[in-house]
Amino acid sequence: MTVEDLVSERSPWQRVLDKVRLWALTNSPWAIHFNSGSCNGCDIEILATLTPRYDLERFGVKLQGSPRHADILICTGPVSRLARERLLRVYAQMPEPKFVMAVGSCGTSGGVYHGCYNIIGGIEEVLPVDVFVPGCPPRPEAIIDGMVQLLNSLKEK
Repeated sequence: MTVEDLVSERSPWQRVLDKVRLWALTNSPWAIHFNSGSCNGCDIEILATLTPRYDLERFGVKLQGSPRHADILICTGPVSRLARERLLRVYAQMPEPKFVMAVGSCGTSGGVYHGCYNIIGGIEEVLPVDVFVPGCPPRPEAIIDGMVQLLNSLKEK
């Protein structure tokens, strides 16, 4: 059975509900931020994107405090051995569909911490990453561009 067969079996009401869910997800994604052991440079830039100067909320993105209400996990820093279990627990608590955004050089590859005894590597070593935002630290414009790329990829699906 192919995907087309499954879609064709759905009732018209289910297809309309799927479109409404996709519209809600792309127009008001909620994000949670997780620092897995970075120097806080990326964290400061993420907070700068939420201020009125850059205003990430104009795209409907809202920062949440609970992973149970979040759609997007924004990760900074390399994954340390201590943070690995916490990161997996936060990811498991997020409802489906969920997306991961790796921010900064440390989040994408381990950065300057690559090769340290307690560092596993970048976020991709532990979780499936949808968007990478390079930079040390990345500018708020780059973080906004990464978020827009993620939202546009959702619209295309």
